[in-house]
Amino acid sequence: VNWEHATPDTEKAAAVNVRSSNGYLLIATSGGLNQQRTGITDAVVVARILNATLVVPELDHHSFWKDDSDFFDIFDVKWFISYLAKDVTVVKRVPEKVMRLMGKPPYTMRVPRKSEPEYYVDQVLPVLLKRRVLQLTKFDFRLANDLDEELQKLCCRVNYHALRFTKPIRNFGQKLVVRMRKMARRFVAVHLRFEPDMLAFSGCYYGGGDKERNELAEIRKRWATLPELIPDEERTRGRYPLTPHEVGLMLRALGFKNDTYLYVASGEVYGGEKTLQPLKELFPNFYTKEIVAGDELKPFLPYSSRLAAIDYVVCDESDVFVTNNNGNMAKILAGSRRYMGHKRTIRPNAKRLSALFQARNKMDWDTFSRKVKSCQSGFMGEPEEVRLGRGEFHEYPSSCICKTPFNHSNFIEKYNNHTPSANPSLLDSRYRYIRNSSDLDDKILQKLY
Repeated sequence: VNWEHATPDTEKAAAVNVRSSNGYLLIATSGGLNQQRTGITDAVVVARILNATLVVPELDHHSFWKDDSDFFDIFDVKWFISYLAKDVTVVKRVPEKVMRLMGKPPYTMRVPRKSEPEYYVDQVLPVLLKRRVLQLTKFDFRLANDLDEELQKLCCRVNYHALRFTKPIRNFGQKLVVRMRKMARRFVAVHLRFEPDMLAFSGCYYGGGDKERNELAEIRKRWATLPELIPDEERTRGRYPLTPHEVGLMLRALGFKNDTYLYVASGEVYGGEKTLQPLKELFPNFYTKEIVAGDELKPFLPYSSRLAAIDYVVCDESDVFVTNNNGNMAKILAGSRRYMGHKRTIRPNAKRLSALFQARNKMDWDTFSRKVKSCQSGFMGEPEEVRLGRGEFHEYPSSCICKTPFNHSNFIEKYNNHTPSANPSLLDSRYRYIRNSSDLDDKILQKLY
């Protein structure tokens, strides 16, 4: 499905679109970068449902990450507006004339999570028509999954095409991809969601004694409505992120050799180097954006969302993407990789793997490996895992995917036996972020190499 239908000329696109509007819709997103991304995608669809003019969404500056980046710092706002011009009118701000006529701050609402389109028509549209300017707050996962096909396809146009990162982020992410491929033609990207806030939210226990319990309990206080959780029960249910060591064991058991190159995307890993060491011992070719970029990363360091965006670019370009939980970034990237051509995403079947990891020392390696492969059946990124109506569209954009035959047989064996290339060319890879960026010319490509 090719949705490349919008002109990159923002002014011309805006001039062509003379669609009448029921009012201006302001959106305040919530959470980290990828949670906000889902909110932005849903916001466009809601604006379409309401026939509203969407004001460029406001990003969350008050979450755990305390990042003051605005939309235009992370996403290409001109491209966003022009690309969606045939679907929804998007403006950078409410016109001053409209604000003066209001004479008071915009009316605010918070809609229930997973609200159906009918809810927006019945409950939100009358308010918009009356107030003319309406703000929806804490906008994350406020739209139902079971949308009709046209709205689903609009979600795909927003998420996989309109939400393009800024040129500095795209270029920097591509530099890291090129450097990884100069070391090894193929590499595995591992997203480690193992930050203190994640562990605290999960309610699990990782063996750190009273120090760990006290530290994570203190972080949990920021969520006033979190229920008390029993760590062993949460682990048995698979509601916990795999540790870096468990991720390494899973990959080795699946057949990835110790000379595999890993790019590890993460924030601050709880326990630091001590926590990461077992994974590094299993895969010595261990790299992060800090290692690959060095001092060039300094301009991005104060901004967690921009760092996450750089990781997103590298992970999306990797030959295999592996997650240690099924969080927002994992779902969005899995969906993107399906939508753009079924590049493999491995996500852990944590519920079944839990018992295996606990019994690891009671069985030999061959037995452990065989059982891990059995547990991971259906969680290896095969095309047939996509089923209509299953999960969120971010992870399973099924109605937007062209169904084509695809064969992943003997993938890991082929991966391990692939001869590395010391000097890969552009034709050797799928540099989608370069290929789809109309403003990256040959001179810029030469600079990247």
